[in-house]
Amino acid sequence: MIRPIRLTAAAVTLAAVAACGTTKVDETTAGATAAPASQTCAEDTTKTATGPVSMTDGVGRKVELAQPAKRVAVLEWQQTEDLLTLCLNPVAVADPKGYATYVKAETLPPDVVDAGQRGEPDLDALYATNPDLIVVEAFKADDEVIAKLEKRGVPVLATVGADASGQIANMKKVFSMIGTATGRTERADLVLRQFDEHLAAAKQKVAAASVASKDFLFFDGWIEGGNVVIRPYGKGALFTELGEQLGLTPAWTDSINKAYGSGGVDPAYGLAQTDIEGLTAVGSASLFYGDDDTPDSYVKELRKSPIWTALPAVRDGRAYPFPAGVWGAGGPLSNQQAIDAYVNILTKG
Repeated sequence: MIRPIRLTAAAVTLAAVAACGTTKVDETTAGATAAPASQTCAEDTTKTATGPVSMTDGVGRKVELAQPAKRVAVLEWQQTEDLLTLCLNPVAVADPKGYATYVKAETLPPDVVDAGQRGEPDLDALYATNPDLIVVEAFKADDEVIAKLEKRGVPVLATVGADASGQIANMKKVFSMIGTATGRTERADLVLRQFDEHLAAAKQKVAAASVASKDFLFFDGWIEGGNVVIRPYGKGALFTELGEQLGLTPAWTDSINKAYGSGGVDPAYGLAQTDIEGLTAVGSASLFYGDDDTPDSYVKELRKSPIWTALPAVRDGRAYPFPAGVWGAGGPLSNQQAIDAYVNILTKG
């Protein structure tokens, strides 16, 4: 899930409505996520390119490197996962403790340096690792984080972490961009081919299962002021797009947003905001939800609510938790984990 996601200024401010209710219910679990069917780094035989790198980053900036980057610092989790999937260990990472909690697709090496918080890097710790490239997430070329980093003279690669007009395409673009900057284009191409094959196989499995109830909503949430805040994944959200690829139909619509006063989904991530009662708007749609399995998880309170227990999907056993650690804003391997979670649920006997 993506509860701690860092929304940028491009995101729309979404109004929360108070949550309510108490009662317990049992749900059918999704089960453990299968390991992504990809070649591991231990098995990797792809080559690393040499020579100068000249490229345009995600916000239109020109990035010039005398040679592919080897000592890379990363200030966002998707890009951290990407670097590891490319078989390179970062020298510094923003909030490695948070990464280890929420992202299970790739494991950080134990000696990685903590570079501060995402969006608020510890510049002294960052530059002490002597990076030859810093990878950040940004939505515009004049992002203040880019401006701070450029003062030190180390090349900065800005990537756009989300694009509601095509999240899967953007995920691939970010991955390929990091592959180019590090000379790992051959590895990047291989991983993306394997992702496409994984998705194609998943589509066949779901189609063969003849899923009866195809309307769906994925959501996550958190506790705020003692109340449960629900974050529906609307049209344009990554997990919504993955569900659509598998033949499902999104149940969270713009008209629902207007009815619940949330002001619509944000333009980058495709996320909305409501309370437990807001889930009634999707009628009998099947529910999938993120549970980070931490002590302060919103799910414990969610399951106490009589509104929750009365939902058609909950009554019928069609409310499914995703396995903890499936990161909802990740790279190819996190996306394969999400695909596997959907398939495990939709094809269960």
